[in-house]
Amino acid sequence: MDKKELAEFLRHRRKALRPRDVGLVEGPRRRTQGLRREEVAQLAGMSTDYYARLEQQRAPQPSVQITTALARALRLTLDERDHLFVLIGHNAPARFHRSEHVSPTLMRVLDRLDDSPALVQTDLVDTLAMNPLAVALLGDQTRHTGLARSGFYRWFMDPAERLVFPEETHERHGRAQAARLRAALKAGSDTPRAAQILAELQEHSHEFVRMWELQEVAQRYDDCKTILHPELGRIDVDGQALFTENRAQTLVVLTTRPGTESHSKLELLSVIGHRQLTP
Repeated sequence: MDKKELAEFLRHRRKALRPRDVGLVEGPRRRTQGLRREEVAQLAGMSTDYYARLEQQRAPQPSVQITTALARALRLTLDERDHLFVLIGHNAPARFHRSEHVSPTLMRVLDRLDDSPALVQTDLVDTLAMNPLAVALLGDQTRHTGLARSGFYRWFMDPAERLVFPEETHERHGRAQAARLRAALKAGSDTPRAAQILAELQEHSHEFVRMWELQEVAQRYDDCKTILHPELGRIDVDGQALFTENRAQTLVVLTTRPGTESHSKLELLSVIGHRQLTP
């Protein structure tokens, strides 16, 4: 516990807030800059004396529950909350929060992307939303149900999932799927479901077991890949990922390099959509 840094951090965050920021009435004769100590204590559900001692570097280490209450009372961002936990000497909570509701921020971005395939996925690679160009390129990934909603599960259990990628990339892609599942299993938004997917794959996929035993772990989205479109053939894309603040959802945007054959194919696909090019 870094008492000096903690005291300074709490004091500055308290002074940065106004009563109206936290739903309190601001009187006409108020002279205090920011919130008063007793107001923070009230919001956090602790005694004013204990909070004062935190700012005076005289208090014992707060519990995880008190630390969480302080972060909420001071309206900290996730980065600030994590910093508070570190200063107090606790491990920061996982940032994931499972939700089937697509982040409004990501949806606003998705709605404005009409020249690049884009899709919103969870950390278990459940596809929650796709723009029309992503559907034309990859097919409708939102139609799946049950465990098959997860791209991890489909890669090892549904042969049709692999038709989108060249065979020479299957090994690398499969290892990436296993590595990302390992990350989701320990620090993901839905660890019970991740464990269920793991159990099914370990029982039914020898390939998955081989890759799982490599003990690889990763959260990174595969930046560069080749997509096989049934009529346009190979399309090389670069992937960029935009995360929600709690990293529960990811907006994946696929782009092609201007002047390339892949770029021309994607432009053509944006015009024709998912209609067949040949009879």
